[in-house]
Amino acid sequence: MASHRRSLSTGRTARGAVLTAAAAAALAAVPAAAPAEAAPHPDRQEVRAGLDRLYTQAERATEAYNRSEERADRLRVTVRRATDAVARAQERVNTMRGAVGSLAAAQYRSGGIDPALALLLTSDPDRYLSHAALLDQVGAQRAAELGRLLGAQRALVQDRTEAREALRRLERTRKEVARHKRTVEAKLAAARRLLNALPAGERAELRDAAGGMGDFAGAAHARAARGAGFDVPPGTAAVSGRAAAAVAAARSALGRPYVWGASGPGAFDCSGLMQWAWGRAGVGLPRTSQAQAGAGQRVPLSQARPGDLVTYRSDASHVGMYVGDGQVIHAPHPGAAVRYESVHMLPINSVTRP
Repeated sequence: MASHRRSLSTGRTARGAVLTAAAAAALAAVPAAAPAEAAPHPDRQEVRAGLDRLYTQAERATEAYNRSEERADRLRVTVRRATDAVARAQERVNTMRGAVGSLAAAQYRSGGIDPALALLLTSDPDRYLSHAALLDQVGAQRAAELGRLLGAQRALVQDRTEAREALRRLERTRKEVARHKRTVEAKLAAARRLLNALPAGERAELRDAAGGMGDFAGAAHARAARGAGFDVPPGTAAVSGRAAAAVAAARSALGRPYVWGASGPGAFDCSGLMQWAWGRAGVGLPRTSQAQAGAGQRVPLSQARPGDLVTYRSDASHVGMYVGDGQVIHAPHPGAAVRYESVHMLPINSVTRP
């Protein structure tokens, strides 16, 4: 019995030794855990490129929003006028119906029997004949009033049709405005997420420079422009009158924030700044950069004068004001304030003199 217990104990010891050895071998095979490290930050150049793309897309969507909002403003005026026209036409029809009804009642009271019988029965033929002539005049007046009433009713129907169509167009435009607004907000939210992935120290620099508007892109565009013969001669051309007032207004906006869809005075998007500055000079400009590109005389960049509008990209989706010495003032993008920049900051589309 003792020998049996010794054999069991020896067996358990042997099995334990085998298991211990196996566990040690397994642990040796597993690599030691590396110390916990923060996730690597995205490449700075990739973030710049991503911000450039997102801000460009957001700016294009902003201009589409501005265009739709401008159309909605015009349609609101059209709807209001059409509604007023319907009300006036309805009042006119109601008045004419009353006049025609009065004429009909008068004719019925005075001429309700056969004219020949009335002449035979009257004791005063001269008076009757005079009265009959008056009735003829009343009949002719009634016919004219009826004609005018029918015309007024047709005009009322037309006014109602136009009012309904204007309301339908306004509703479609409201949906466009909402769709463009969602697009802008989505692009800007994506840009914020991209920026927030960077260390805090790099965030402010990239926020200020992103969107193709900073020194990293502006220098490249300037070099390309010089190579293409688009240099602006040094010095500032003389400026006076309305252009001087527009430039002064743009300069007064330096440092104010970019807010998409804003047109001053506390905040601006790119075309909103141009519209506000020239508006202060007494000149009305369209709301969008694309429309502003066609709101005046096209001039070569080599002949640019302070106050001229410089539009950028192939679709004219960004705009700034030339202020001389190869500089523009513009509202760059969300997170950046109105500022000076090289006229070559982006590929130039056109130069327009309002």
